[in-house]
Amino acid sequence: MSSRREFLKTAAGAAATLGAFSHAKSAGANDRLSIGLIGCGSRMKGAIMPSVKNYAEAQNVEITAVCDPWRLAREEAAAMCKGWFGRDPLHYTSYRQLLDEANVDAVMIASCDHQHTTHLKAAAEAKKDAYCEKPLGKDLEGLKAAYDAVKANTIVFQAGTQVRSYPSMLGARQYFATGALGKVGRIEQCRNGAQPYWYGRIKEVKEEDVDFAEFLMDRPMRPFDPVLYSGWYGYREFSDGPVPGLASHYIDLVHFITGAGFPRSVVSMHNTYTWKDAHNFDAPDHATAVWEYDEGFAAHYSTNFGNSGGNTFKIFGNHGLMDLQDWSNIHVSGEGAFGETELPKEPMRIDDVECPDHIENWLQCLRTRNAPNANIEAGYQHGVAVLMAMRAADTGKRQIYDRDKREIRDA
Repeated sequence: MSSRREFLKTAAGAAATLGAFSHAKSAGANDRLSIGLIGCGSRMKGAIMPSVKNYAEAQNVEITAVCDPWRLAREEAAAMCKGWFGRDPLHYTSYRQLLDEANVDAVMIASCDHQHTTHLKAAAEAKKDAYCEKPLGKDLEGLKAAYDAVKANTIVFQAGTQVRSYPSMLGARQYFATGALGKVGRIEQCRNGAQPYWYGRIKEVKEEDVDFAEFLMDRPMRPFDPVLYSGWYGYREFSDGPVPGLASHYIDLVHFITGAGFPRSVVSMHNTYTWKDAHNFDAPDHATAVWEYDEGFAAHYSTNFGNSGGNTFKIFGNHGLMDLQDWSNIHVSGEGAFGETELPKEPMRIDDVECPDHIENWLQCLRTRNAPNANIEAGYQHGVAVLMAMRAADTGKRQIYDRDKREIRDA
């Protein structure tokens, strides 16, 4: 990245034309960082892009290229960029073209789950800094390859587990470290909904507007299916349901708040009990996983997509508990304590610890070259934990992670 900046400085604003549009930097803007987007779906357009826009002026960044197999998604993202930055970004169907041609400093990846590690590995090998949505990987070999590429090329990487950058969660981490909860033996989240989230993703998509092979990547070619394309979250071939989709946030917070390492073992089960219909979705609508840690506690997770009641997120100690169900307002109390406790009877809100927004943190680190809050170690850790749970559910056997061999295997 530094070599590109040196070129721009010596070029003194000279233009390099690609097609009819020039993205050469004008004099006075030589230090502006160019960002390319890989995957322009609802997550990118609804959350990531607006966050970048919020910090674009202060951090001197611009989105200069967009990439997506679906023409409409590309065009919608491009229109947002033009409205914010005053000019059209470059358009690409393939991530390969963007990395080869767009001359960007960094990329933000919000593609489909089965594409994450391929896109991240390619970006790292092209020496582009990267932000990548969770879950970081869908298979262990791909996850290891992406991790190794990030490490070998020393790029600045941030995983999209943004909840760990909430001021409330830094406050929770700080409070946990005091030991006020006593001996913690169980952490628990139940994250439920009346319907699986993939139903809300189904859209009308025309075959002529999509590069279907680019979407499938290494999956077998087949006739175009608009439900499969837009509702890919519901199919195990492309995504694995609520454990990687939702529990990745939970288990990342377990690691972040407690400082725990990789899970010692995991047991898990999943199935579809409620939503059986003509779509033939095979991602489970119910899932349960329990991770055990050498630090002396178990982390329990469950999703019920048959009823939205019963949501909870708590850390249980023998002196009391921490309630994290409201991610922005975390409370502690002596509820359930054995014997006397110094924690208050009524819930007490713990103090926030101010910190940069998750994407702001990544943008800052692009310049400082410091490790962001959810660096590749954190991303790899949540990725391994999720994959352990999926393998346990699929095999019906408890799984362990061998850290030396980097293998997930039967206990």
